[in-house]
Amino acid sequence: MKNIKNLALSLIVLTIIIVASGFTISPSVFKNNETVIMVENKQKQTLNLFVTHGHCSTPFTGVIDNLKVNAPIRSDLGNPLEDIKISFEVNPNSFSVCAGDDLTAKIKTPGLFIGKNDEKIIFKTTEIYTMGIDWYQVNGKMSIKGIEKDVTLFATGIKKPKETKTRLLVLEGQINLFDWGIDYDKIVNGKTEINPTKWMYINMKIEMS
Repeated sequence: MKNIKNLALSLIVLTIIIVASGFTISPSVFKNNETVIMVENKQKQTLNLFVTHGHCSTPFTGVIDNLKVNAPIRSDLGNPLEDIKISFEVNPNSFSVCAGDDLTAKIKTPGLFIGKNDEKIIFKTTEIYTMGIDWYQVNGKMSIKGIEKDVTLFATGIKKPKETKTRLLVLEGQINLFDWGIDYDKIVNGKTEINPTKWMYINMKIEMS
């Protein structure tokens, strides 16, 4: 009986050692936390925006500067961008409305998005949450006219079937202009509305390769 107990104890200890060793030598899904710059300063990259006010909206675009998309290299088949970091700048003086010069002039009204010091609109990632397959919540800091606020955007990675590498990244979301003290109606039309224009929607497509 004593020998049986000793044998059982030895088997238990051996099993624990094997399991612990397995966890120790198991490779990380990321390669030494190495970060690769996937996109940097993409040429002719634009940001699509529109403000909505009641029955209509004003769509416009802005030219992006200093675009950077960083992500660690994965060694498995998991979500490839779950630790992604995105940053970019947009010069509001580059805003353009396809409908014509009159609306472009309104969007470029001093004090709306263009500050006294011509500050750029700047976005930097602070946190990423994986929402599903190649779908991510992107929390970050956005600065408008030098005022920095927390924002939440969403990113979707797009790739062809049977591919593991993301070909296209779509970044989108909405921000409340009131968070920056921007009264669109008063600045553009000289009158604050009962149902004010306060939402601005953002959309950007980033080619990853």
